[in-house]
Amino acid sequence: MKGSRRAALPSVDRLLRHGRAEELIEQSGRTLVTGTVRDVLAAIRAEITAGASADAVTDDRLLDRIEKEVRAQTQPSLRRVFNLTGTVLHTNLGRAPLPPEAVEAMAAAAREPSNVEFDLETGKRGDRDDHLEAALRRITGGEAATVVNNNAAAVLLVLNTLASGKEVPTSRGELIEIGGSFRMPDIMRRAGCRLREIGTTNRVHLEDYTEAIGPKTGLVMKVHTSNYEVVGFTAGVTEQEISALCRSRGVPFVVDLGSGALVDLQRFGLPHEPTPAETLAHGADVVTFSGDKLLGGPQAGIIVGRADVIAAVKRNPLRRALRVDKMTVAALAAVLTIYADPDRLRERLPVIRLLTRSRADISAVAERLLPAVRAVVGRVASVSVVDCQSQIGSGALPTRTIQSAGLALGPLGRRAAGTVLQQISAAFRRLPVPVVGRIQDDAFILDLRCLADEAAFIAQLARLDID
Repeated sequence: MKGSRRAALPSVDRLLRHGRAEELIEQSGRTLVTGTVRDVLAAIRAEITAGASADAVTDDRLLDRIEKEVRAQTQPSLRRVFNLTGTVLHTNLGRAPLPPEAVEAMAAAAREPSNVEFDLETGKRGDRDDHLEAALRRITGGEAATVVNNNAAAVLLVLNTLASGKEVPTSRGELIEIGGSFRMPDIMRRAGCRLREIGTTNRVHLEDYTEAIGPKTGLVMKVHTSNYEVVGFTAGVTEQEISALCRSRGVPFVVDLGSGALVDLQRFGLPHEPTPAETLAHGADVVTFSGDKLLGGPQAGIIVGRADVIAAVKRNPLRRALRVDKMTVAALAAVLTIYADPDRLRERLPVIRLLTRSRADISAVAERLLPAVRAVVGRVASVSVVDCQSQIGSGALPTRTIQSAGLALGPLGRRAAGTVLQQISAAFRRLPVPVVGRIQDDAFILDLRCLADEAAFIAQLARLDID
């Protein structure tokens, strides 16, 4: 019986001549479709041998499976999602959404040749920093600037340039770990530096810095603890005090700000986050920060500060290994242009717009979506509009939240709440545009702060399939 069922399977050539297969070939290419047909037939033969269902295997059923496999292989792994987690700058979901100007600039740079490293006036080789440096100097007050592929790279490059083989005094309370278990001490070690820990986790004094600086010191580093806060019995040293000490000892003072706020967020009703301009005004020689966090641009690590120090950084051979590509240059240049008009940042920069979206506006969205969501999940979950708390994310202002609103889906009946919530969460992630929410307080929460396309969200709800 098994042998006859295997023998009854169609040949590869017969399936490839089928109209549906020809359409797949037109869309995805003969090589992929032919390989998939062979793989599916081999899998069916193995299932028959293993005693799988004795149902007849028709050409249409085979082609259904072949088409599904081809679609799975051709669907991009990197996909758009709806970020309804409540974390605006979600590291795992791409951090800052870019403004249209930046997206268009990236597309233009990708489509056509550009003068990314070509000086149009002299006809000679240029520097890709030339497209960014003037704007960064204007916004931060730094004498010079350079850009690499992320802030960890910026810190690594500065440390390797100024302190390779030397000591770097840093407060114990600032030895941060960022996402993916990257730790500041590890970055220092890879940069060829020797970390010299000073103070304690919660208290550091100017005397600690004074005693730590000596002939072996390459630079003094202060790290903005953007992803946590130490509170209670604490003591710290101001940037002004450290910079004065470093100047008196002839040692560079470097500050890693991380989060990349270029303007005072208080003007938008948000908590203050230190800016590069403030830190340079306090006497720092070099400041490093991210481009894709509060700055609202593409992934990048930005280094601003003293001209002689930045020149030394640019001469480091590591800089080429860490440089940004032309699309990043184009996007960052477009975003920095938006900062030339700070009065319209809320209107033009998505990250500021999302962070300042009012709870009343978000609540109205929740009320509009409530009937549509309830219609598709009502048999397994209750749905209600709830107040909730969003957070900035990516290490920025970790203890501060923003009032928001969303939909809470709670399990019905006696089924285990955890199991039902996981099933609901998985079902939303399986939608054509996956929806990523969060499970909290025995409910699946869809925080709607970052939802801009209500129509697209509603249109796909009919395809929600909860196991």
